Amino acid sequence: MTGLANTNGRGSKQALVRDEILGMLDDLQVGDALPSERRLATDLGVSRPTLRAVIDELVREGLLLRRHGSGTYVAEPKIALPLTMTSFSEDMTRRGMRPGSRVVDFQCLAAGAKLGQRLQISPVDEVWVITRLRLADDETMAIEWLHAPRRLLGDLRREELSDHSYYELLRERQGITIASGVQTIEPTVTSPEEAELLGVPVHSPAFLFERTTTSEDGEVVEFVRSVYRGDRYRLVTELRPALR
Repeated sequence: MTGLANTNGRGSKQALVRDEILGMLDDLQVGDALPSERRLATDLGVSRPTLRAVIDELVREGLLLRRHGSGTYVAEPKIALPLTMTSFSEDMTRRGMRPGSRVVDFQCLAAGAKLGQRLQISPVDEVWVITRLRLADDETMAIEWLHAPRRLLGDLRREELSDHSYYELLRERQGITIASGVQTIEPTVTSPEEAELLGVPVHSPAFLFERTTTSEDGEVVEFVRSVYRGDRYRLVTELRPALR
């Protein structure tokens, strides 16, 4: 590696450093370590603050992973998350990954006023309140808080949600087919509890999803709140011109 040619402007120099590092990544595998910042700065002929600014940017983009006291490594590629009505299990299987779940909490409670309104049921009706970690190839990708009317799957068992999707159970046992849903997405950062479950630092970037899902018969079958790791996901949506 040779030093960069002289450039005018801090932005131009950072752009060249970025190009050099991206070129390095093409020859490295996931988990490989980058040379130390001191060595990289010397090899590229730039100051360490300039180099650090570029590395910070690539860390934010999810291309690099910085481990305190250890170094900087090539990160796992982000998973493109399409905004479609598919289950997590179906989506991971389609990508050639092995989906899985670990049930953290499994309760049956009265809906209460707010949740009853979301699910369009009485506040005294019973609901399943289930917390799951969603896994891909045994790596934790998201936390999911599922709220569903108990009458839809009255005999649901905790272990069933470890290797089956909720949609699959609805379809196979009750003949219920998912038809539509309303979903909101917003950026967030992980709380201490969420960070511990996801295995990431506190205040790591994440996506917060809230979804209400309806069956073909117009019945609300779930309200789900999910937190997805921001370092492993990017959102993808297909845009089409509006019909006039």
